[in-house]
Amino acid sequence: MHSPGRRGALQTLLGMAGVLAAAPIVFRPNPVQAGEQAVPYTHRLALLIGNGDYPVPHDLPPIHKNVMDLGEALAFRGFDVTQAMNLDENSLQTTVNEFVKRVAQAPADAVTLFYYAGHGLQLDSNNLLLASGANPTAPRRDLLARSLVLQQKLLAALPPRPQALNITVIDACRTDLRNALGDGEGLNQVEAPVGSLVCFSTGAGKPAVSPASADQNTFYTGALVKQLRESPGHITFNDLFRMVKDDVESTMLNHPLAAIRRLAQNPFIADNARVQVPLAVASALPGEPALQAMLPEESAAWQVIQSTQWPVDLLRLCQSFLKSFPNSIHARSVKVYQTGAQQALKVLRNTEVKLFKTSFVLPESLPAREQVDADADLIRAARGDKDAAARIARLHKQADTEQGQLRYVGWLQYAGGLGNGIASYELALYYREAAQPLLAAQAEALARQLGYSPPRALGHARK
Repeated sequence: MHSPGRRGALQTLLGMAGVLAAAPIVFRPNPVQAGEQAVPYTHRLALLIGNGDYPVPHDLPPIHKNVMDLGEALAFRGFDVTQAMNLDENSLQTTVNEFVKRVAQAPADAVTLFYYAGHGLQLDSNNLLLASGANPTAPRRDLLARSLVLQQKLLAALPPRPQALNITVIDACRTDLRNALGDGEGLNQVEAPVGSLVCFSTGAGKPAVSPASADQNTFYTGALVKQLRESPGHITFNDLFRMVKDDVESTMLNHPLAAIRRLAQNPFIADNARVQVPLAVASALPGEPALQAMLPEESAAWQVIQSTQWPVDLLRLCQSFLKSFPNSIHARSVKVYQTGAQQALKVLRNTEVKLFKTSFVLPESLPAREQVDADADLIRAARGDKDAAARIARLHKQADTEQGQLRYVGWLQYAGGLGNGIASYELALYYREAAQPLLAAQAEALARQLGYSPPRALGHARK
């Protein structure tokens, strides 16, 4: 429990949400002007749900501002935005179902975004988004009927979008107030479906911190709004959310309040996007500076970075690029890649991770339809993408050779080291079947430390 003094400093440990109930509000983006050339990804849909009307002291003052500010920022980026506040369980289900139908009817190159701010919890490995009015401290089974199951009702229900992007953003606690300073269960880790980007404001089992004032944004949504408004149009959504993550971590770790620093959020990203979608819709927005042409040597250096598949080389190239072209239009993206490469190298230097430069290859004889995506995943894995690493591991498993199995294990170790609890649990299952109980226990412990709770049938069937 938090003392009154600590509560005064932190004020609200978010499971999160909005304020007064209202009919949905719709923002319409500026239409493409006559004579402008249409480009892919111009059809953009967003649904923003803010649930903040919970019994005191679980009400969440900043959520109304979160939803309003984010709606305006997304409209600025060409989204057709629908907002809904304080939805009870029936309205929550209905609103999400209607959004899923709209997405299903949208063009194949449509970009969609779902945002939820409200209390979140986990039951039997399922992530629940709690309806307005419910008491978050009620028995978990009672809350199930008053919640939306994120995996089944949204992530699995949305049609795959390999030609564009589905974005899901959950700005919610991944634990409750009682567990905020411990290792209690919180929202579970997920892997993104094909063509999706799934972003949580904090790590599994961790709190999200909010100001007490309704006039301020939460740390995560505030950073997201800022990046949407200020980033140049060529920045991709994938890089944008990594910039948001870095922004949140930096802001909280350097916060003047020690209690905030102690609870600093580490936003979670699950990335399975198959294309890179820029923020820009069709042309530069009013007030946005035109992109400067790159020098030939700058363009060449950027292209090499884009195709580099080994973290050591990538880190060297990023450092050289930033030294030579500090004001490049791609400098912010290169900094993101540099950070990822540094994390990747830290994992690879762990002697327990059996992955080497010769392992950064793909299985032979991949079908042509898989080759392009696999090549992209190798590049992303070099940048520290934990989900791309897990996908590479599974490709090697399919090879069904001794070398393939060794690389399967090495890539799962790498993915787990980068923070993929699901991959670490998959490794535990492999070790169990291989009659290596000590290694299985170590891998499972890491999976749970990373915040992954396996479904009960999976967790017990192979013990």
